[in-house]
Amino acid sequence: MFKPLFTGRLLRLAAAQPADQEAFATWSQDEDYMRLLDDDPVRPLAPSAFGYFGESKSGDYYFHLRTLADDQLIGFVVLFNFKWSSQAAQLAIGIGRAEYRGKGYGHDALKLILNYAFSELNLNRVGLTVLSYNISAIKAYERVGFVREGVLRQAVRRGGVYHDMLQYGILRVEWEAGQSAAG
Repeated sequence: MFKPLFTGRLLRLAAAQPADQEAFATWSQDEDYMRLLDDDPVRPLAPSAFGYFGESKSGDYYFHLRTLADDQLIGFVVLFNFKWSSQAAQLAIGIGRAEYRGKGYGHDALKLILNYAFSELNLNRVGLTVLSYNISAIKAYERVGFVREGVLRQAVRRGGVYHDMLQYGILRVEWEAGQSAAG
């Protein structure tokens, strides 16, 4: 009757658990992951830095990504910065476990969270920002239908080099058209 909300081809959207703090702390020691994730300065963090992964009081829709095959925690996805009057939100995603990157898990997570955003939350627009050197993420975003909307030129300096921050967005009609084309 309804399309599954939480289960994709490779993974599922799961509730955050307190025990997950350790994994996030481990991922924070992966410099490549942290440099791809956002523009904050990179530093290893203790499990306690991730707070309690329990009920979110922030109003964000935050999920951990777990594999269907063996229930491994591999990352997160979140919808945040809601503008309910405009039916819009921002998205962030991270695949923390390196061995799961580039294998379709991010694509599966994006499809799940966009279905959730448009079908369950009734959003009209989902936006995100991505560092210009994160080519694999850019390809994944464009593959599910995100459109490049703008550039914050030389917004991030890493290794003595300035990089652009790209702005992407997808509208409900674009998502629905992509779903119809996919069959």
